[in-house]
Amino acid sequence: MKWLVLLGLVAFSECIVKIPLRRVKTMRKTLSGKNMLNNFLKEDPYRLSQISFRGSNLTIHPLRNIRDIFYVGNITIGTPPQEFQVIFDTGSSDLWVPSIDCNSTSCATHVRFRHLQSSTFRPTNKTFRIIYGSGRMNGVIAYDTVRIGDLVSTNQPFGLSVEEYGFAHKRFDGILGLNYWNLSWSKAMPIFDKLKNEGAISEPVFAFYLSKDKREGSVVMFGGVDHRYYKGELKWVPLIQAVDWSVHVDRITMNREVIACSEGCAALVDTGSSNIQGPGRLIDNIQRIIGATPRGSKYYVSCSAVNILPSIIFTINGVNYPVPPRAYILKDSRGHCYTTFKEKRVRRSTESWVLGEVFLRLYFSVFDRGNDRIGLARAV
Repeated sequence: MKWLVLLGLVAFSECIVKIPLRRVKTMRKTLSGKNMLNNFLKEDPYRLSQISFRGSNLTIHPLRNIRDIFYVGNITIGTPPQEFQVIFDTGSSDLWVPSIDCNSTSCATHVRFRHLQSSTFRPTNKTFRIIYGSGRMNGVIAYDTVRIGDLVSTNQPFGLSVEEYGFAHKRFDGILGLNYWNLSWSKAMPIFDKLKNEGAISEPVFAFYLSKDKREGSVVMFGGVDHRYYKGELKWVPLIQAVDWSVHVDRITMNREVIACSEGCAALVDTGSSNIQGPGRLIDNIQRIIGATPRGSKYYVSCSAVNILPSIIFTINGVNYPVPPRAYILKDSRGHCYTTFKEKRVRRSTESWVLGEVFLRLYFSVFDRGNDRIGLARAV
């Protein structure tokens, strides 16, 4: 759907100045070399972002909101290019699309990559598999040219699924992972790492603005930040470790009472998840507090409750991030209202949460690989 990309480019062309791409030494490296980085960040944590993003060559790529459940954007693979709709996912690290050789029901309902039609395709015999919360795939690694808008990665490793389970009739063809390389199931270099290493983006950052209700208007941006998408200033949160996009949460409260994370916990900031996820017993307690009743796989409340229920507040790095009921309650196709709190399927020995699109529609998010941190600010 090339017209969507063109609309996105036209909409932003008036405020973006295109600057020739060049490899630069980041401020982080310069200060680290002089043993000044820690003092610089401590004394002026926001000045760094203003300096490093000011000369950025932004690539802004449109996303489509599919019923507030997930967001998809177009990429192309091969020469000539073949177009696919993918989820840009900070919860995983691999890029994959269905292969023409995949005969699973899930593959049959999606666009499949025709490798014989690409003059730049290079196969391998390396196989891998990925297990997600909602499905799984088995595939093989290949190399080809991948394009995200005007960003081009030649000889990019990616996965071709030969078996898929759980993705039938989903309105996306594949997934483009934006998490750290160490989490890659295929062990292939993620596309963001390759673009960063080759200097194709001026700063090692990407950011998301996710719209609510509206099908259009959402974007992912690479190489910098468009400040028109948020209010105030970005609040930076260091990652727990430079291995994934997880941050430390101080506590979770409702009605001024701590309901979870009483001793601190971890939360993955995940653009590939629709919900707010947490340990089952704590999720059950939240459903009880708001008076939700189970029906099938969801918990439902009266739609009028949106006006009276409390916000759930995530305190992160000393800053409160409220999620009001208008955000954590959605309507299904029949007009019934359900909550977006869900039990985490992957359990850990320590308490951990997932802050998905319910949270990210409220807060513009910047994922800064150069400084291993996430920036959050109220979305416009």
